[in-house]
Amino acid sequence: MDRVTIVTGGSRGIGAATAVRLAGDGHRVAVGYQRSADAAAAVVAAVESTGGTAVAVQVDTSAEDDVVRLFATAAAALGPVTGLVNNAGTTSAIGPFADLDTADLRRVVDVNIVGAFLCAREATRVLPRGGAIVNVSSGAATLGSPGEYIHYAASKAALDTLTIGLSKELGPAGIRVNGVAPGIIRTEIHAVSGDPDRAERAGPGAPLGRPGEPSEVAEAIAWLLSPAASYVTGTTLRVAGGR
Repeated sequence: MDRVTIVTGGSRGIGAATAVRLAGDGHRVAVGYQRSADAAAAVVAAVESTGGTAVAVQVDTSAEDDVVRLFATAAAALGPVTGLVNNAGTTSAIGPFADLDTADLRRVVDVNIVGAFLCAREATRVLPRGGAIVNVSSGAATLGSPGEYIHYAASKAALDTLTIGLSKELGPAGIRVNGVAPGIIRTEIHAVSGDPDRAERAGPGAPLGRPGEPSEVAEAIAWLLSPAASYVTGTTLRVAGGR
């Protein structure tokens, strides 16, 4: 089966590393991005420099029409979509739950839950037998992130539940649904939370003694999308250095 995979949040961090890694496995990749056209174009260029095929598609995953257009554009440019890496996500400033701004809460829910669910729903409508979805969760979903961003952790726990339920619903159709739960990874999301040095500060607290790299999460995603994981569904693989 020709593999055409959409990677949301594909212009930076884990998404960018995943797009390049999947292209190395022969996937044609649609790089979904919201704001940074230049960064998305750089990911496409990186894929093409190794002989792969990619296209960048602007999308607000929390907007239903955008999500439908993302899938349609990917199919028109690359061929029938066979996979989704549900990676787009956001957080807000670190702080006590009592100080959580309602607008920040709504944005996190809109992107991390509503957006991810809309993308997963569209995937269920178009993926063929043998297709696969990987939801990018977070180790925070089981740790709770007290004093930092409980709302973010809770949004990722919702994604874990989606993985379980959707895997059972789509299994009879031959579509696998799994997740990855990264720990503290060196990405720009820490700057969004107001603590750009968080990975270097908190990463050494993991049993492996360091933060992770986006490429290490990308390897797990690539495996879950590969034929090597053909009997794996409903599983969230933790890539968190032991945390």
